[in-house]
Amino acid sequence: MKRILKYLNGYKKETFLAPLFKMLEALLELLVPVIVRNIIDVGIAGADKPYIAKMCGLLALIAFVGLGVSVTAQYFAAKAAVGASAALRRDLLAHTLHFSYADHDAFGASTLISRLTGDVDQIQNGINLTLRLLLRSPFAVFGAMIAAFAVDGATALTFAAVIPALFLVVAAVMAVSIPLYNKVREGMDGLIVSQRSALNGVRVIRAFGREQTEARKFREKNGLFTAASIRAGNVSALINPMTYVLVNVAIIVLIHAGALRVSGGAMTQGEVVAQYNYMTRILVELIKLANLIVTITKSIACATRVAKVLETAPSMAYPEQSALPDKNAPAVELKNAGFTYPGAQESSLEGVSLTVGQGERIGVIGATGSGKTTLVNLIPRFFDTTQGAVKLFGHDVKEYSEETLNRLVAVTPQKATLFRGTIRENLLWGNDEASDDDLTAAARAAQAADVIAAKSGGLDEPVEENGRNFSGGQKQRLTVARALVKKAPILILDDAASALDLATESRLRKALSELSEQPTVFTVSQRVSSVKGCDRILVAEDGKIAGIGTHEELLTACPAYREICESQGITS
Repeated sequence: MKRILKYLNGYKKETFLAPLFKMLEALLELLVPVIVRNIIDVGIAGADKPYIAKMCGLLALIAFVGLGVSVTAQYFAAKAAVGASAALRRDLLAHTLHFSYADHDAFGASTLISRLTGDVDQIQNGINLTLRLLLRSPFAVFGAMIAAFAVDGATALTFAAVIPALFLVVAAVMAVSIPLYNKVREGMDGLIVSQRSALNGVRVIRAFGREQTEARKFREKNGLFTAASIRAGNVSALINPMTYVLVNVAIIVLIHAGALRVSGGAMTQGEVVAQYNYMTRILVELIKLANLIVTITKSIACATRVAKVLETAPSMAYPEQSALPDKNAPAVELKNAGFTYPGAQESSLEGVSLTVGQGERIGVIGATGSGKTTLVNLIPRFFDTTQGAVKLFGHDVKEYSEETLNRLVAVTPQKATLFRGTIRENLLWGNDEASDDDLTAAARAAQAADVIAAKSGGLDEPVEENGRNFSGGQKQRLTVARALVKKAPILILDDAASALDLATESRLRKALSELSEQPTVFTVSQRVSSVKGCDRILVAEDGKIAGIGTHEELLTACPAYREICESQGITS
């Protein structure tokens, strides 16, 4: 909670003024029963109409001032709550963006989205209500009790008995409901995971007629979430009826005792009405406090979940002072490199040693699950090796700052991804200072020039989320163009031509070989035709290197490569 509350440091004035104005509002409300008592005991008893009119005018003035005070308090509370939650959401997003692939996998995209949106919104609501009511309600309750003792000490003993009982009820409900609301948020995470999975794969689900299966899975997740919500809601729902019972019993006792004292001449009728008003005021405030406790309970549960993300340090650390690339060193060196995914029983990559010179073209081929993508993901340090080391231009990748490493390596991921915006904005991800000529040249080399030319908006053509308004081949060509705009000395094409026809892919390979900057290129593919012309081909098999060499050398010396070629009808 301390990590969350620190976001209010920038709103100290609002955090102080919001509860101050709410307590001023409560103070004004405590004057109302006294004025009503005087109207009854003085104005009505003495048939003094001018006095009654004056007191009614005073009530109207208190109402008007109270409204202004309440609006002011709400302004300060809202400003602090919205500002703090905006800063929290910004820092939470920035923190998660520094997570490694392993960190993201550990939390899961769905739960991170849930914490970034729903949990932060709940925290904002909790801060708002806390600043408005957490001090106001107890102040009003104890103020009403003190005022009641000032009116009549004997009947006020009822207040002294009921208030501790009410606070005990609230504390007990809060203690039980906090763990339950934690389970509710966990159930929400499971529900989001189910929805996200189904929506992302809706085409496959429909193609294989699995709608009913997915609907059943969703109902199961929804059932767990509903059950957890009902359990938490049942406990929280006890607050209102229990406080109503206690306060109404106290009111009955108060009216009975007041009637006896009025009969004996120890109290006036106006004082009994004032005591009744103070008791109902306590009831109203405790109902507000009870609802506040429910909200705070939810907010605490959400704050705990958000704090857990913020307290999770990224598993990869980058040095403040970056090493400088050695222009005479090999572009990439893998020394007995290996990697095991977190929680996996076996390694996905083991004992890979390779030296790649600058400007060399390396093909990586192998069956699905052979470790091709894992291998190239070690080069830009998407993952850290669990054994061995990876060097770029003479230095271990861990010696480079994040900024320097990003300048050295350009990647087209296995899944072509475009972002909402325009084609220009997507290409500028590679280099935000690139000119239109640079973008056009990169698009031409990536065989995406015709894609852009066919769009009425050209480079300013809108791109929908995840590139929904582009075909798979168009998205792949645009992602290659984005990588080329970067002009990095190392270029990784991870299955970047899987959706392209052979003629387009051939033109792409030719264009890449003619690039003026002559980058070191890693081409990952399952097609022999995609890697056949590379300077060397690396054959991956079960996380190990089955062979390294040219196409002709591997045909005679590597059974695994020869088997791949034969399966694709290539014999020479």
